[in-house]
Amino acid sequence: MVHKKEPESEPRLYGFTRTASVVLTHLICFGFAVFISVLSRPGTSWFSWHPFLMTLAFSFFMTEAILLFSPEGSPIKSFSHKTKGGVHRLLQGLCASCAVLGFAAIFYNKHLSGKPHFTSWHGLLGLLTVCVVIAQSLAAMPLSYPSLAKGWSLAKLKRYHAASGLITYLLGSASMLLGLCSVWFAGAVREYTWYLSALCLVLSALVIMNQVSRSYMAKKRFQS
Repeated sequence: MVHKKEPESEPRLYGFTRTASVVLTHLICFGFAVFISVLSRPGTSWFSWHPFLMTLAFSFFMTEAILLFSPEGSPIKSFSHKTKGGVHRLLQGLCASCAVLGFAAIFYNKHLSGKPHFTSWHGLLGLLTVCVVIAQSLAAMPLSYPSLAKGWSLAKLKRYHAASGLITYLLGSASMLLGLCSVWFAGAVREYTWYLSALCLVLSALVIMNQVSRSYMAKKRFQS
């Protein structure tokens, strides 16, 4: 008879560090969204809606949608997984809506200005990211409506959803990092503010990557 090894308890410092990093990420995603809102002043022009909505989509809504499942720092940690799933879908729906509206705002702004579309890496990656967000949202429907998942294991679909969701998040983060290199942002902030903004995006991405990868590895160990 083969006995499975009990998982070794990790040092308390590791748990504290992860909790602190998740709490910091909550503060970062909220603070960065507020910062961009103040900087862009949404409503003053068509362009102003673009950074505001895109930051809401990826830095706030998508980050919080993933952190809902964090065992260390979920704001609804004590709620059931079903409830977390419902809130996750709501936040992801808001993310997709903001992303589409933000894309529409910059597209229309360029149309009014007579400027060509998708001439920069930021524009091209942004287009790809919005398309992937829409595809990710549609592909997640079988998780909410299992009858659509004919011939597919829900466990596998959840793993695929987590992996593709991480890719989507990283695409959004990369697109926002390229946005920091835009003439608008670089000309609106000081050099140290630019580096601090980039650091916020990188730290958030690292925390999300760690959470998703640890969750995936834990499920693999459980199933093996």
